[in-house]
Amino acid sequence: MAIVAHESQREELPAWSLSAEAAERIALPTEWPERVTREWAWGGATGNGVRVCVLDSGVERTHPVVGDVQHSWAVRRDGDEIRVEADAEGDLCGHGTACAGIIRSLAPDCELTSVRVLGAGFTGSGPILLAGLEWAVQQSFDVINMSLSTTKRQFAETLHELADSAYFRRTMLVASAHNMPVESFPWRFSSVISVGSHEEDDALTYYYNPTPPVEFFARGLEVDVAWLGGKTLRCTGNSFATPHIAGICALIMSKHRELTPFQLKNVLYLVASNVGGRRE
Repeated sequence: MAIVAHESQREELPAWSLSAEAAERIALPTEWPERVTREWAWGGATGNGVRVCVLDSGVERTHPVVGDVQHSWAVRRDGDEIRVEADAEGDLCGHGTACAGIIRSLAPDCELTSVRVLGAGFTGSGPILLAGLEWAVQQSFDVINMSLSTTKRQFAETLHELADSAYFRRTMLVASAHNMPVESFPWRFSSVISVGSHEEDDALTYYYNPTPPVEFFARGLEVDVAWLGGKTLRCTGNSFATPHIAGICALIMSKHRELTPFQLKNVLYLVASNVGGRRE
């Protein structure tokens, strides 16, 4: 004897599922080329329309290499209260200015916002770093350059949550790997673009790393960077490789505004200098 089961009502879909009617609504109209090249990715782009945040030691607003800084903020702590306020002091140690100058050299027409979380002598604290990053994520920047990290594991969980939040809000967090072989955060999280250094001179030469956690290598050795007092300084470190990738991200996003962070990572991979020889 055959037994036939009849449902009295339609079974509900699991959470985060897609109904048949909804599939058509998420169709992506963008047509991708048969071969993704650098010309397709950023040819003719200048960073116009892209909002970039430099989360660092501040940016010297009058530096000729950097040019205009559209907005400057500082994270300050007063007792138990942490506030994000308009900043007139600028850069307190030079590091943020260096990163901003590299980004602007690649994407001259991007909009730059400085969020100062480091003080003189590269001093900082976990709560200020977290507050600055949380504020930056809430502003929905297109790119956040974070050429710093923390080794303190008590901040790792919150940093991970903020990095994921940025990713889902279509903000690309580009983070520097530590210069020492230690575990630090947030560069180790897969929701960010993590960057180490290579020693070649070309600012647009970068490599995909097939053995993470570092995802990309960019120019970071003996780089002439903007520094305090309108000067330049020759520096080495992953801190200076990171804004090279952030600047390239700004170029790609200014030409392809529709890209999600997931898609942006794919484009970066496809046109990396060591992937299929795709340098054009």
